[in-house]
Order: sequence, then C-alpha cells, then structure tokens
Amino acid sequence: MMLSLKQVEDYDQQGFLIIKDFISGSQRQALMQHAAQLIDAFEPQAKRSIFTTDEQERSSDDYFLKSASNISFFFEAKAIDNEGNFTVPKHQSINKIGHAQHLLDPVYKNIVKELDFANIGRALGIVQPRAVQSMHIFKQPSIGGEVGLHQDSTFLYTQPKSCIGFWLALEDATVENGCLQALPQGHKIPLKQRFKLSKNGGTEFECLDNTPWPKAPLALLEVPAGTLIILHGQLPHYSAANTSSKSRQAFTLHLVDDTCDYPEDNWLQPLKTL
Repeated sequence: MMLSLKQVEDYDQQGFLIIKDFISGSQRQALMQHAAQLIDAFEPQAKRSIFTTDEQERSSDDYFLKSASNISFFFEAKAIDNEGNFTVPKHQSINKIGHAQHLLDPVYKNIVKELDFANIGRALGIVQPRAVQSMHIFKQPSIGGEVGLHQDSTFLYTQPKSCIGFWLALEDATVENGCLQALPQGHKIPLKQRFKLSKNGGTEFECLDNTPWPKAPLALLEVPAGTLIILHGQLPHYSAANTSSKSRQAFTLHLVDDTCDYPEDNWLQPLKTL
C-alpha cells in the first residue's frame, strides 16, 4: 500500500501510526494456523529458553543468541515451574516464535512479501530497507507476561538510528489481553540504552541516557484484528500482562536501513542472504 502524506505526518509527529484492515482475514488465519503447525512439530529441549524483557541478560543463552538465523521457540515464564516442567499444555506455553521466519519459512516469507513492508519503510525514510527480525507473539491467556517499557532501537541499533517496527494484530488487542501502550511523541526523547554482546560472553545493557522516562500517560492502542501499528524505533512502548481468557496473537517485523552501520556487537546478527 501507499501511505498518504497525512499518514506520514502523523507518524513523524506521534511516533506511531495505526492502519486498520491492513492484513486480510485469510492471511491472518494462514499465519495462526501455520504457527500452530510449527508448535505441533516442535520438540522442547530439556533446557527451555524463557523470554522476558526484565531479565534479558539471564535469558541470553546460546539458543537465544542463535535465534537470529533460526526459527526458535520461547516460553512464558509462568508456563514452566522451578523443575523445568510445563504448568500448561505445550500450545499454551509459547511466548513467541522468532526471529528468522521471514527469511526461512515459506508461509511467513510469502505473506511478508505480499504486505510489502519495504515500500512502507521507504515512505517513512528508510533508503534501503532490510528486514532483520520477525516474531509471532502469542500473549497467552492468563499467563501472557508483561513487556516493560522499551524502545526497539535498544535491541536493533544502527548508526544513525533507523529501526521501524511493524506490529500486526492477528487477534483483537484489548486492555484486558494486553494491548500495546505507547508514549505519544516519545520517539523524540533520546535512546536510553543498547542491548549488545558482552566482551566476556553473553549480553549486557549499555546505558546511553540515564534521565527518567517522561511522566506522561501512555496511549492505549486497542485495535481490532487485522490492524497494523507502525512504531518508530525510539518510541517507548509497553504491554501489560494478559489477565483475560483470550490470547492476543500478533506478528511483528522490524526493518533497518542497510545504508546505516549495523554494529558487530548487536546481540542479533541476522542472515544477510539465504
């Protein structure tokens, strides 16, 4: 699709843009059904990688770091007990699938191509769009965890900064099931930190700006299934835990500008080509 001048202006002003009816019902169902098939075929390892933004350093095991070039499965913290046993059925335990299905999986790859995110990226200022990360996020009923306030450029850093996130609602996103919340115009504040590879192995956060987050209310981005939310890489955003009986599946894709420098110490080192 082509963005209007008004849409580009809204994105530049607010740091996010909402486009309803962006993805068709058949495309949404194809992604959700295919994800279920991938989980069916997935055999969990004895050591299970839990995804949590609050304890990212602890979660940075080898499985996590290699996920840039794989289709990997990450679990909700509440889905696994202290002995490593599931507290819920496998299909209800998955936090997300990531991070290279847009490159490696035909179903995801074809739908990403159909939706033409690269063209939207160019309209928003990316000279040479490069998709570096994809995620199928489940936000499971009752146990879907909180994702703390963060900026995507923390995790996908370029010089100069260029990251844009595309968040597709595969199901309705409501306050009850943990819709996105964003700080309007927050993309104008400095990038707070970088998540990068540590010289001693593993990962670490590097502080770039230690001023507090602005004390301003977050906008509730409640959207129906099929909606696309575009997020500036420096926009602070958040999602609460899912306390409802309904899941909140979403698919996300992140673009950076390949004319910018992508540092070798970024935690995620994506595949250049197939």
